[in-house]
Amino acid sequence: MKKEILLVITSFFLISLTAITGVYAIEEKQKVVTISKQEADITGDGKVDVILLKGIPYQNETSFLKEIFIEVKASNSKTYTFPLESGSKAALELVDLNHDMVKDIFATVLTGGSGGIVATYLYSLKDFEYSDLSVPDPLEMDAKFLNGYKAEIKLTQTGKSYLFDLKDRKRYYTKLGLYHNAMLNEPTELTVNPYNSLTPVRLKDGRMGLRGVQRVTGIANADTIAYVESTWFYHNGQWKFISAEVKKEEV
Repeated sequence: MKKEILLVITSFFLISLTAITGVYAIEEKQKVVTISKQEADITGDGKVDVILLKGIPYQNETSFLKEIFIEVKASNSKTYTFPLESGSKAALELVDLNHDMVKDIFATVLTGGSGGIVATYLYSLKDFEYSDLSVPDPLEMDAKFLNGYKAEIKLTQTGKSYLFDLKDRKRYYTKLGLYHNAMLNEPTELTVNPYNSLTPVRLKDGRMGLRGVQRVTGIANADTIAYVESTWFYHNGQWKFISAEVKKEEV
């Protein structure tokens, strides 16, 4: 009798566990949201593929996605998945950036935080072969404050230097102890951020490239000194630097 009761209890426990697991699986599945959907030929076979940008938000935080990924339902009946970084927003664009006459998958994720930094991805699925084309690294630069309420930015790629007069921030810098009688209290570098944006652009020759924008800040994230724009072109399997422009932030 005891053995029969034990079997009944065990069976009930297993059934309950299965039911709970099923409900949990359904709840998890429902968390996946589709951010965008596009249809285009991205394999080069002349047939339409379905490209979905999806995300999974935190249970109690709908403004931030803990998982973001691209799901491609290709014309060969296979599904391809490309994981991305987590973030607050994500966008996807189909554009031929490696100039092989087939559109590539270009995705951007706003990683969150006050810096406005983006993570960017570029993939090709031509001939159903996965290829990570990567994106150009942000520009390298030597950026620092100078005596006399000034700052200097020197770009490594070009060797050019840009001087900024920051006397309009004199009271702010003096109050925070950066300067005393127009002299720096100690050597202080500026903060060079990664890309705040990286977007496809049409170049002068009609082909597509990328334009990146980096923000250079002073003693705080809100203390923007300048924006540095760079233009890039994909050639022979790598990104080539074309030009750069440095613009001062007016306060």
